[in-house]
Amino acid sequence: MSEAPAAPPTVSADHLPGKDIGLLLRPPRPRAGWRLLPARVGAMCAVELQKLRHDRTELYTRAVQPALWLLIFGQTFTRIKAIPTDGIPYIDYLAPGIIAQSAMFIAIFYGIQIIWERDAGILNKLLVTPTPRAALITGKAFAAGVKSLIQAVVVVVIAAVLGVALTWNPLKLLGVAAAVILGSAFFSCLSMTIAGIVLSRDRLMGFGQAITMPLFFGSNALYPVSVMPGWLQAVSLANPLSYQVDALRGLLLGTHAHLAADFGVLFVAAAAGIAAASSLLGRLAR
Repeated sequence: MSEAPAAPPTVSADHLPGKDIGLLLRPPRPRAGWRLLPARVGAMCAVELQKLRHDRTELYTRAVQPALWLLIFGQTFTRIKAIPTDGIPYIDYLAPGIIAQSAMFIAIFYGIQIIWERDAGILNKLLVTPTPRAALITGKAFAAGVKSLIQAVVVVVIAAVLGVALTWNPLKLLGVAAAVILGSAFFSCLSMTIAGIVLSRDRLMGFGQAITMPLFFGSNALYPVSVMPGWLQAVSLANPLSYQVDALRGLLLGTHAHLAADFGVLFVAAAAGIAAASSLLGRLAR
């Protein structure tokens, strides 16, 4: 009578060779330290931009208004020469202001989206994750900046078609992108801060409509600060949009600008906006 075959020796799964098997048995080492916050900000920004990938209607519809400003307002005031621009054609002078305006109009209603996320239960799920609130706000703010940057490209193309003498220096264009993103980050955080105060889409729409035109007309987007009355000059001095327009005008047209001060104000304004919106984020989840 033959003996039963011997059972094959057991091998512990802990000692299986191969790097891939080890990843299945052990979770990857989490990011720590300075790498944690940028990774989570990038993840939140990517989530926001995925929405744009599925629906680009917003980009097409928002391109109409800046095109009308350049085609009608810009060309008309270039003919009548009613606004002093130091020898620059008015449509050239106007183009950077319209870039800043279109970016602000995208960002200033960003709080509506976060209220919708609150109503849909998405915000509560995000707040229970280990992601810091500052990372959530920063990711949304920079997503608004990327959307505004796409809009700025559309305005630059329209301006180039109309014959506006813009620079194509790559370094200056990088500076333009930074100015657009920082300005949009501030205005989107301003919108999310208001959302954390009013807690309602209807109220936020009212506040957004109430402040957009004063911010626009109280800046140097349409006319130089020197032609403003004294009280409006004070408003323009405290308006971050004025510093964004000044930076864009200096980079795109080569006019005299205070780039260090402009970017300093935009950076401080964006950081203050992130801090304010982060502190009020919890009110939306109550």
